[in-house]
Amino acid sequence: MLTITRKMEFDAGHRIPDHKSQCRNMHGHRYTLLITLTGDVVQQEGESDNGMIMDFGDIKALANQHLVKLWDHAFIVYAHDTVVRDFLDSMPNHKTVVIDRVPTVENLAKIAFDILKEVYHGRYGRHLSLAKVTLYETPNCWAEIDG
Repeated sequence: MLTITRKMEFDAGHRIPDHKSQCRNMHGHRYTLLITLTGDVVQQEGESDNGMIMDFGDIKALANQHLVKLWDHAFIVYAHDTVVRDFLDSMPNHKTVVIDRVPTVENLAKIAFDILKEVYHGRYGRHLSLAKVTLYETPNCWAEIDG
């Protein structure tokens, strides 16, 4: 199977409320997101995407619109972490993303996959699909999920 991958980065804060280590404190990461797609290679002379599964610029634009710009420089908080939610709500116009689970890298990768799979699925009629999302929380720690 032929795949293509686009790498993107964003900064976001979170905390793991019940964790035994320092991750229970509010902190941030420079996340690296890898979006891996599969699909038909365009084989049409004169087409802008001739020879491609999808233009990398289009992958980036869609990821930015549906995920990256929403999470970049936001604090991602678990809906039941009421202490932090109340604090964030006290700051006018704070960029907060509330999710339905603890914001571990595993859960964030799953949420990212679920959002992006619909964005890319069948785009341009090319049997395009999201094959995998990899989300690095640090250069040494990441989660991967595939379709």
